Amino acid sequence: MSFRSLFLLLVGAVIVVFVGVNWTQMTTPTDLSLIYTDIRAPLGLILLGLMALLAAVFVALIAYMQATVLFETRRHAKELSVQRDLADKAEASRFTDLRAHLDREVARLSEVINNQSRETLSRVDRAEMGLRERPVDAEISRLVQAVENHNRDLHSRVDRLEMGLREGLAGYTPAPSSVLPSSPATLAAPPQEDIGKVVPS
Repeated sequence: MSFRSLFLLLVGAVIVVFVGVNWTQMTTPTDLSLIYTDIRAPLGLILLGLMALLAAVFVALIAYMQATVLFETRRHAKELSVQRDLADKAEASRFTDLRAHLDREVARLSEVINNQSRETLSRVDRAEMGLRERPVDAEISRLVQAVENHNRDLHSRVDRLEMGLREGLAGYTPAPSSVLPSSPATLAAPPQEDIGKVVPS
């Protein structure tokens, strides 16, 4: 039980005790004026009835306010649910559009890549055909022929040089062994008996 309900129950109990204690005075008839006429009635009961009526009106007003708030809350909840559904649908539609856009972009990029690949392959093919059409083999053959001619020329020159050496050494006779010096010391130091001789002019 909340503090507010306990407080209201306590106030109601105090009122009931007050009415029970003063029941005789409350039921005593009294002259009352209704502006246009006078009546004789117990003032306490009339005030108690007015208080009960005011309490009933207050309770009805509270119930009406609570019902109104409850209805408004439910209506807002429904509106929020509808708005959430719309937002979800819009988000799903946005995702769908984004996916479609990405699919289109991927397809476009794939087409561009394929076109570039085909163009690159065609360029490579054209380059290969150009290399094949160029006289590369003829140039290589010419260079090989030039190298072979140069080698033949060198061989012929070496052969002529060998033939010349052989012809120059054909009439050569080696000196006798008595003429040849015995050792390098003999060439370096002449005999002692020849030192005093005068070489004829």
